[in-house]
Amino acid sequence: MSRKPHLKNGILQADLCIIGAGSGGLSVAAGAAQMGAAVVLIEKHLMGGDCLNTGCVPSKALLAAAHAAQAQRSGGRFGVAPVEPRVDITQVMAHVHGVVGAIAPHDSVARFEGLGCTIIQAPARFTGPGEVEAGGQRIAARRFIIATGSRAALPPIPGLAATPHLTNETLFGLRELPRHLAVIGGGPIGLEMAQAFRRLGSQVTVLERATILPKDEPEAVAVLRAALAAEGVRIIEGAAITRVDPGCIALADGTLEPSHILVAAGRQAVVDGLGLDAAGIAFTPQGITVDAALRTTNPRTFAIGDCAGGPQFTHIAGAHAGVVIRRALFGLPAKMDYRALPWVTYTDPELAHAGLTEAQAPGCKTLLQPFSGNDRAQAEGETEGLIKLVLSPRGVILGATIIGPGAGEMISLWGLAIQQRMKIGAIAGVTFPYPTLAEIGRRAAGAWFTPTLYGAKTRFFVGLTQRFLP
Repeated sequence: MSRKPHLKNGILQADLCIIGAGSGGLSVAAGAAQMGAAVVLIEKHLMGGDCLNTGCVPSKALLAAAHAAQAQRSGGRFGVAPVEPRVDITQVMAHVHGVVGAIAPHDSVARFEGLGCTIIQAPARFTGPGEVEAGGQRIAARRFIIATGSRAALPPIPGLAATPHLTNETLFGLRELPRHLAVIGGGPIGLEMAQAFRRLGSQVTVLERATILPKDEPEAVAVLRAALAAEGVRIIEGAAITRVDPGCIALADGTLEPSHILVAAGRQAVVDGLGLDAAGIAFTPQGITVDAALRTTNPRTFAIGDCAGGPQFTHIAGAHAGVVIRRALFGLPAKMDYRALPWVTYTDPELAHAGLTEAQAPGCKTLLQPFSGNDRAQAEGETEGLIKLVLSPRGVILGATIIGPGAGEMISLWGLAIQQRMKIGAIAGVTFPYPTLAEIGRRAAGAWFTPTLYGAKTRFFVGLTQRFLP
């Protein structure tokens, strides 16, 4: 059992004080409490944070509903008569909120109080380097962890702030299906929601000021761009939005008249109102300044997750939590290693990546294998996809990109290979079950050895040995 925080001279004393009950903060709280630490957890809004309530969970539930709608349209290739689905947006959103409700008890106040945490549901602010105030209660702790997450960023487009618009925080409260949804931003969130609403029956236009998914391999992005276009998602890259007014988006070369606008143009770290200056904690518009061990400029305080100014993924917040627990509870050396960082865009097809891209690895070798050569992909009619591997000249796996069905489920193998500095031969030697989509990786790995295995030297050696073998 954990030790309980206790009052001393009116101040609540704890080993750890965690500000923010999103995925990162909850991971630290659960681990620390079960290891015997006295934990105070502060959350001003909803337990579970953005991921549970307005991010990962509801968006993937909406994507599942959209996938079900699309399945009704796409049966013709299998001899199943296609039909146009009848979509009830009220029931779709009921499904979304039902999924959130099913997961919520795992992140609830009751569960964490049961683990031994003291929960304070109020805004928190530092009043000094070693003290926080929340809900009228002063808290002193050996270590503080800031896990306040991020919110949707609003680009400085004239008229946008004064025009009704959606973000991930309001999108899942829709009670009507948008007639025409304009999505500002062509990153993962923008493209996922664009495809979802197109499949549910909305006209959709994506406005991206540069190019969609600029951090991903261009070959994979090209496959996704074509897939979205084939479904009727209009993508305008290099879009110059000059002004937004209700019912009208003015572009440099024309106008749009959407019924709804979704802003998905990046995320902004939540640091306002925390009193960071009083605690001696440096921060920038990108987030709180931390070192490789996630320690802030106040040596007693760590920052994790989206607010720490690095990659903004739920699984990274979880990895941050592991580093902080080792540092804050055990004093062990630990730091973040982003070498094998994975991410997934959950469109259809999925686009998953881990490690370095070709552009990030000068002098690298690449292997590329299309899904059309995979028997399972042929059987399921899902041949538009590929795997691209980035290797050192000696065959060490540096990066992997997969676009195709189940890409997000397959990328972890490659993340492990990158993390462990494996050579491509290790994957080529694995026996994969047949027929599976994951075989595409072994096929790509095998291509590394093709020039040598089937070259002139091998043919000469085989011819020679055949003369002497019984």
